[in-house]
Amino acid sequence: MKERIQFQEIYQQLGIRKEVMQLGHDIEKTLTKVFKGIDQVSEYNQLKVLKAMQENRVSEVHFAATTGYGYNDLGRDTLEKVYASVFNTEAALVRPQIISGTHALTVALFGNLRPGDELLSPVGKPYDTLEEVIGIRETSGSLKEYGIAYRQVDFLKDWSIDYKGIQETLSDKTKLVTIQRSKGYDIRPTLSVEQIGELSTFIKNINPDVIIMVDNCYGEFVDIMEPTDVGADLVVGSLIKNPGGGLAPIGGYIAGKERYVNEASYRLSAPGLGKEVGATLGLNQPVYQGFFMAPQVVAGALKGAIFASAVFEHLGFNVQPSSKESRSDIIQAIDMASSDAVIAFCQGIQAAAPVDSFVVPLPSDMPGYNHQVIMAAGTFVQGSSIELSADAPITPPFTVFYQGGLSWHHAKFGVLKALQNLVDKDRIKF
Repeated sequence: MKERIQFQEIYQQLGIRKEVMQLGHDIEKTLTKVFKGIDQVSEYNQLKVLKAMQENRVSEVHFAATTGYGYNDLGRDTLEKVYASVFNTEAALVRPQIISGTHALTVALFGNLRPGDELLSPVGKPYDTLEEVIGIRETSGSLKEYGIAYRQVDFLKDWSIDYKGIQETLSDKTKLVTIQRSKGYDIRPTLSVEQIGELSTFIKNINPDVIIMVDNCYGEFVDIMEPTDVGADLVVGSLIKNPGGGLAPIGGYIAGKERYVNEASYRLSAPGLGKEVGATLGLNQPVYQGFFMAPQVVAGALKGAIFASAVFEHLGFNVQPSSKESRSDIIQAIDMASSDAVIAFCQGIQAAAPVDSFVVPLPSDMPGYNHQVIMAAGTFVQGSSIELSADAPITPPFTVFYQGGLSWHHAKFGVLKALQNLVDKDRIKF
């Protein structure tokens, strides 16, 4: 009883009222079985990463810094072997010179496509920031400017994959198929590893030479398998999302067949240099440690997403996915119905942060986006969305996208703080 009172006091000191805390407590109790399943996946992935590090003989010497050209960086080379082992691939490119997931995708696309080739998305429009890379929105330096065509096949009305449309759209010019695993700013289901495997098999049966690349952002370690276990030729992501474990301060990865990884490396550095150069500047240690911690961090973020879904589902909001659905990424979409509610939610998430909790986020124009966007992220690493964060385009249906949390308990508090802010601003009648 004394411990319960202490919990109430600390939550109240942090601005959470008793009725909101009680709702959170009641919801959490209903999720015990779901959380146990997440812990089992996390345990498997933790052992998978440990096995890869032991088999590749990771040593303290691999944490040493290199400068300049970065020739003979043993830590970098071994880290890439660890990533290749975990993702079950021939090779990997894991570099601090890759600044984001969009950059990693750009490197992989430009490295493997040539003028006259065609890029196909069989799962609808890609994430906003990739539109300018492709040339869907006109911009300088896009794939379109280099004579690379783009086609897409949208989902069917029930959000299932349009296999007939894909078969009709694939052509001899189709060099690379890009599959976005996560929903981005779209209310569509995230693709499971199993679905990616089925889609990859279908495409390879039509044209075995096409390159299948998966944008894996937000999906790493959510399942015991990754897309490269089920037929993807390349998998791409950001280190300031899942695989960085909240410790990697920058970076991205491209893992897959050696030929395609090498082609990407020539784009990242220069033709003829490829993977042989690229100093790590003392960043190897947090990147290694972050990767080791990632399965546990992802598990906490995943619990937070399910908790958010269950809380707002209980309050009558439209959520995607529901708290009862299986998960393939860490993102939770919640339709807030108004711009004011979106802003209140994001301001609550910001107020729950360990860094810049006093900052009040507001919608603004941002590079790469069609609409004003609000972003809440009081993070240790700028833009790190494996840390507690939320963002939303200010456009109907006013959907907020919540993700992250370096621990389950922080993710839980963030959800409650967002809810409390909505109550305080009369956006929810409690």
